[in-house]
Amino acid sequence: MMTRRILGLGALGTISAALGLPRLFGQSSAAGEAKTYEVSYTDAEWRQRLTLEQYRILRNHGTERAGTNVLNGEKRKGTYACAGCDQVLFRSETKFESGTGWPSFFQPIDGAIGTSTDNALFMTRTEVHCARCGGHLGHVFDDGPQPTGLRYCINGAAMTFRAAAAV
Repeated sequence: MMTRRILGLGALGTISAALGLPRLFGQSSAAGEAKTYEVSYTDAEWRQRLTLEQYRILRNHGTERAGTNVLNGEKRKGTYACAGCDQVLFRSETKFESGTGWPSFFQPIDGAIGTSTDNALFMTRTEVHCARCGGHLGHVFDDGPQPTGLRYCINGAAMTFRAAAAV
């Protein structure tokens, strides 16, 4: 369900990122670490490979405005992959309608994502990133459906969708 808190925090994060401001008094615990990923490019190469929106989200921990990405309404069978490195992240069978305005999933593909602590926006959240390239995807919360009870709230611009082949 879309609440005023979700709308307010999303708007605050979007405005902050659009203006190029710091992450509002916090950062990911992984931000200062020099982690090496299987897929790695220079900043200039990332800028060339990604759209402006993808770069802002995947490389600068941005957030798209709620309800603006077409993947939120995607209902076909298929897989969702990282827009930065093409690693498959989620299967359509794990997608559900959370009412938040972002694509939500209850389970990632094993080994596809990593997590870190995010202290931005005056709260502590669990950030989700691609395990292959380190790109910021979104956050995970413990208010999802069974069987996991988790809600992976993912920026649609951070992913691509591949429809399953018709049988």
